[in-house]
Amino acid sequence: MQHVAIIYKRSRPDAEKLANRLRAWFERQHIEVFCAQNIDDSDLACGHERIDIPHNAELAVVLGGDGTLLSVARFLEDRATPIVGVNLGGLGFLTEISKETCYRELQTILDGNYEIEERMRLQVSSRRDGKEIFRQSVLNDVVINKGALARIIDVKISIDDRYLTHYRADGLIVATPTGSTAYNLSAGGPIVYPTSHCTVLTPICPFTLTNRPIILPSQVVIQVELGERIKDVSLTCDGQVGCELFSSDKILISAAPNPLSLIKTPTIDYFEILRTKLKWGQY
Repeated sequence: MQHVAIIYKRSRPDAEKLANRLRAWFERQHIEVFCAQNIDDSDLACGHERIDIPHNAELAVVLGGDGTLLSVARFLEDRATPIVGVNLGGLGFLTEISKETCYRELQTILDGNYEIEERMRLQVSSRRDGKEIFRQSVLNDVVINKGALARIIDVKISIDDRYLTHYRADGLIVATPTGSTAYNLSAGGPIVYPTSHCTVLTPICPFTLTNRPIILPSQVVIQVELGERIKDVSLTCDGQVGCELFSSDKILISAAPNPLSLIKTPTIDYFEILRTKLKWGQY
């Protein structure tokens, strides 16, 4: 390995210090390092600033939390550059390495003792009057939700052009297996093993209690059509970027052609992460 990118969380002095130490550590091993702060792009603007990670980067090391890693995954877009996350605190399912063990884990990766997990991504597009107004790849989830004072949303859901149902709810979550432990879990959706190939559809506070989450195969195309009487409704991708929605907009969601490559070392066990993060078995 000759080229590494380090992206660290903005406004975290400990992240910047660790990034500088890791940069020096890699350079002592004759590895060229690209180092940059993560850019705050959480303003739901359709256009957003980005970090241009060099194409020769053979590894992206992310210092921060899951949100920072989601940003880097978006910056890499369709590239196969593998990512490893170092968690600097908080609830992290994607940033699985601790800062206390990061040097040992990174050395294990440099020694070639790791495997790559392919995590399914979604491709979402929003169309208005027959024209595409927004397109984004998504690692965790696509969320359609209303503002604090808006009325319940009425959305029509079709799967491969076949009618599924109407949801009357505060919103709708379309999650990947990776994103099943994020907003989907808080809204009562199921936990799905992260390397599975499926999509989870979860209504947010549905008006009809019989509207339950549903797991769909990854190859389907989900179409969401908005009712005519909507106001203050937004589409959000991975909780970071998105756009405002209007009456009669159509949203198409399908599996992206290229998954994210996430590095796993032998010491990382997903079930242990679940038990630790969700405090299973603790009384």
